[in-house]
Order: sequence, then C-alpha cells, then structure tokens
Amino acid sequence: MEEILKTIISNLVDDKEAVEINQVENEKSITFEVKVAENDMGKVIGRQGRIAKAIRTVMKAFASKEHKKVSVEFIG
Repeated sequence: MEEILKTIISNLVDDKEAVEINQVENEKSITFEVKVAENDMGKVIGRQGRIAKAIRTVMKAFASKEHKKVSVEFIG
C-alpha cells in the first residue's frame, strides 16, 4: 500500500526526492505520515482539501481488501 501512495504523491509534486512516507501500523489500522516539500504541499492538499480527500478515499479502498483501517496525514 505504501508504494501505491508514493506513486500517487510523486505524480502530484515537482520535487520527487523530498517525498517521505512513514508507516505506523497497529493491529487493525495503518497511519501514513506524508511529508513533501513546502512548495508542493498545496498541490497535494488541493483546493479546500479535495485532492487530499481523494487520496484518502483511494487508500481506504485498498485497505478494505486487507480488512484494515487507513488514515493519511499530511505533515508540513
């Protein structure tokens, strides 16, 4: 799942080397902490958070196959 998230994020940003994804896993849930360059944060979040919401929706769809809950946090 981390590779899918990294692919989505790296296609949105200009500085692909600055993308960092940390995965924190519990028994039933996974939290992805996404760090991108300051200049790219707006591109990842989108207007009124629409792109961020879409990314979270896609990740929840992948996680439902593994019967886990996923949350994606964007850290500035």
